[in-house]
Amino acid sequence: MNRSPPRWPRGSGSDSSEVNLIWGIVEAVPRVDAAGIEQAGAALGTILPAWSVLPFAGMLLSIALFPLFAPHFWHRHYPKISLAWGLVVAVPFLATYRATGWHELLGVTVKDYLPFVTLLWGLFTVSGGIVLRSGSLAATPATNALMLLVGTLSASWIGTTGAAMLLIRPVLRVNAGRRHVAHIVIFFIFLVGNAGGCLTPLGDPPLLLGFLHGVPFLWTFRLLPELAFLTAALLAVFFVVDRHFCRKEAAPGVPPPAPAAGGKVRIAGAHNLAFLAGIFGAVVVSSFLRTGGVELLGVPLSPGDLLREAGIVLMGVLSLATTSRSLREENRFSWEPIREVAILFAAIFVTMIPALAMLRAGERGPLAFLLRAVDTPVQYFWAVGGLSSFLDNAPTYLSFFTLALGRIYPGLPETASVPRLLAEHGAVLRAISAGAVFMGANTYIGNAPNLMIKAIAEEAGIVMPTFLGYMFRWSIPILIPLFLLVGWIFH
Repeated sequence: MNRSPPRWPRGSGSDSSEVNLIWGIVEAVPRVDAAGIEQAGAALGTILPAWSVLPFAGMLLSIALFPLFAPHFWHRHYPKISLAWGLVVAVPFLATYRATGWHELLGVTVKDYLPFVTLLWGLFTVSGGIVLRSGSLAATPATNALMLLVGTLSASWIGTTGAAMLLIRPVLRVNAGRRHVAHIVIFFIFLVGNAGGCLTPLGDPPLLLGFLHGVPFLWTFRLLPELAFLTAALLAVFFVVDRHFCRKEAAPGVPPPAPAAGGKVRIAGAHNLAFLAGIFGAVVVSSFLRTGGVELLGVPLSPGDLLREAGIVLMGVLSLATTSRSLREENRFSWEPIREVAILFAAIFVTMIPALAMLRAGERGPLAFLLRAVDTPVQYFWAVGGLSSFLDNAPTYLSFFTLALGRIYPGLPETASVPRLLAEHGAVLRAISAGAVFMGANTYIGNAPNLMIKAIAEEAGIVMPTFLGYMFRWSIPILIPLFLLVGWIFH
């Protein structure tokens, strides 16, 4: 059936060449009429062309490259860039697939994006009201290693974002008198900002997406052996490096200065710990309430979904209402980090709709070559980890999670395929989870907390390595050998 370009009203301000370009994109995508909507919903991934994943790649490359080569432009215009990439997918997708397109878009928004952003907002808001005052702790390798260990152990329960925002400033205050501090921040990124979040869906966004798609809350505790090995190895390396810099800073024959008398470690805003427990409880309880429920914009939601979102929002609101502004000012709390995350991930989740649909299609879809290239758990570990190093690890995890389901159980709905994946091929999901969480530390852009930690350190006057300096001096020589051991021993 021939379709004519739409008539735009005079004076609308629309440029005819832009209209023709958008309509050309719409014409290039196969048409699905109303009679075929049901079939399209099940086989959308076999209909979409492979090039429809390009906006997803473009959005992720924008996040990776603009902050490096045009940071001021990016800071001012990233909402517009994100909107543009989102519209490149949404306009032709909705115009072509109509009801099926709306169903896919609303499903990603309601089932994936909103829970993801709500949890991050809750953890960010509540942890921003907790101030850890470090008192007179001495800036020794043992003290720093202990603080890194505490942050690593807490990250799975209050999130890598929450643990990083709670502890990075106390770590910097303890080491304020040191000349060499950048290496402490780098190991903080390795451990607190990434590896420590691997045990629960609260720890890192990739695992939350797995939880939302049917992975049990405590299933990721199977990564405890990998975490224990990686934490012990990194802390040992850190202790040696930090001791080297401590000795380098000390004058010959003069011991490091002793801590000042008095001043204990104190927590202000400690009542927010109860709100963190409330968020944890809401997520855990929601996993037991997955049947029944209502529809929101045509998307089915269980009672657990509604309880989880309501509980997280309530905890965040209570934190804002009961925490003094002075405490948040002491933490230098602002809404900009979570605003940036919300905008960027809105575009990411929209642009990855075609990729997810094609991965769900398995061997019948245009990405079958990718399915055939990744087979064993260790291959999943490195494929997911390699992409998570340069792209955000949350959509990377979801893409390979969907890929595994499409490859092993093509055509089977998630409600049936996820339990079978856990029971029959748990090693695959374990490798996907470890790769996404651990290797986000390979670059500054691998995980959202990395750049936040770096920015806070630079605000404190610490000269941090460049993007390439971070990789070639620190992450490649330290992390990659350890990840080779993790893949060899555990996957």
